[in-house]
Amino acid sequence: MSSSPSLHPLLDHGIPTGDPSFPGGDLHCRCPADRVTVRLASNVAHNHACGCSKCWKPAGSLFSLVGVVPRDALSVTAHADKLYIVDPEAAIQRYACQGCGVHLYGRIEREHPFRGLDFVHAELSDQTGWQEPQFAGFVSSIIEQGFPPQGMEEVRARLRGLGLETYDALSPALMDLIATFTAQKSGARSANL
Repeated sequence: MSSSPSLHPLLDHGIPTGDPSFPGGDLHCRCPADRVTVRLASNVAHNHACGCSKCWKPAGSLFSLVGVVPRDALSVTAHADKLYIVDPEAAIQRYACQGCGVHLYGRIEREHPFRGLDFVHAELSDQTGWQEPQFAGFVSSIIEQGFPPQGMEEVRARLRGLGLETYDALSPALMDLIATFTAQKSGARSANL
């Protein structure tokens, strides 16, 4: 048994491949009864391992697994009254269960390049077929949460060994979307904007 810390329970033993035609399903909080249920009418996109300090992670994990769905593909179908916003000032309003603390979804209400997309943890589903993680983002952020800097190369090597490119922000494609949004808002001119 390895003494290395858990990346995430779904990453520690390899990544199961998703089904590109998977239609979506239900996410549940981890309460033993009266579970909050969130229905996703699509598969997730941009699923990734996230090392930031804001995303919900299983106990003992260095990373969360988070993807996005279109806002209109998400609905709370049971026990919405148990949800609260973890940090009302954050760009992503993370809705968590008051009972178990699990984050069911995150929504952006203000002007932002990802407004219209909801952030979700597909691991909260009993169904299989969700998109597998595509990359690892905000990897250095685990240091801010107490991980020793001298262990970072091992963490990056483990992620790369799973086929996940590591970034200290988001993937280049997502960073390009953010930069395009910013350029359009500032009035910058480009032939391709």
